[in-house]
Amino acid sequence: MAPEHERGDPADDTDKLAFLQDPAAYPEQTTHVELVETHMSWVLLLDARVYKLKKPVRRPPLLDLSSAAARRRNCEAEVRLNRRLAPQIYLGVVPLTRHRSRLALGGHGREIDWLVKMRRLPAERMLDHLIATDAVGEGDLASLTLRLSRFYARQVPLPLSWPVMRDRMHREIKASEGALGRYPDELDGERVTALTKAQQQFLDQAAALFQDRLTRGRVLEGHGDLRPEHVCLTEPPAVIDCLEFSRELRTLDSADELAFLAVECEYLDAGGVGDALLRLYRRHSGDAPEPALVAFYKAFRACLRARLAVLHLQGVMTTSPERARWLGRASRYLDLAEHHSGAFA
Repeated sequence: MAPEHERGDPADDTDKLAFLQDPAAYPEQTTHVELVETHMSWVLLLDARVYKLKKPVRRPPLLDLSSAAARRRNCEAEVRLNRRLAPQIYLGVVPLTRHRSRLALGGHGREIDWLVKMRRLPAERMLDHLIATDAVGEGDLASLTLRLSRFYARQVPLPLSWPVMRDRMHREIKASEGALGRYPDELDGERVTALTKAQQQFLDQAAALFQDRLTRGRVLEGHGDLRPEHVCLTEPPAVIDCLEFSRELRTLDSADELAFLAVECEYLDAGGVGDALLRLYRRHSGDAPEPALVAFYKAFRACLRARLAVLHLQGVMTTSPERARWLGRASRYLDLAEHHSGAFA
């Protein structure tokens, strides 16, 4: 017989969300509960805590959360991996239980689902908010890059070969070209082709640079999604929401990860913040990747982000404002990719 938490349950997502939006559902006192929906989760924001309920999504081959058992494993992985850079934030995994017709958090009934429990971070200290209010301090960035440098130094270098790394990146570049190429008029198909071709040529021509990163142990299991909205500049800094569902996507060059964060700052019109992050990282880590390599990683990541933007266009009507918004976002990332291509192409 299957364990209780793997059996079917009559409670559907509507029942669960109705229960979880009631302040009385929680062991902590809270004046209100705000529901925020993401692609993979329903996030419940309390006064001082956050609870995250995973959606039963299935996106093979990377993700399958269609069963309660799989959602439990994903929650446990999220807590374990995110404690590497935010140990004070990730409090644990809490079961959602049912006894007869009554739902409870951490109750004694049958376990029907699982939630990640976190401390709530101060919104005003998130890096994207600080960028928007022009309030990023050099000391804050120094503290962040010191924490990241120490984090990378603790990671065991992965035995990844250059051919495997090269082929994986070639696949990503081709995937970006294919997705962006579906909009040749709106996104300038010739520009997309030129950008992705330049990246592919750099991969083949600069093999020694990448091999050196592997030899130096700079390719490791990192965060995987290092963006300003995932960085909180408290003391100590906290970095949340890593890519818990894919070790492959978390396996990358530390210079790639920092370049990704820098280009995301540039997207927010804060190129100076991105430059400071890279400069401070070099100081704290002793790692000085070649400028051409950093420029390549920035262009590579900008194209990938443009690709993710156009994926939102599936099923969106041609006249919808959402279409214009996502195409504008993709075009902005392509501008950044084109800017950085001049430094390595």
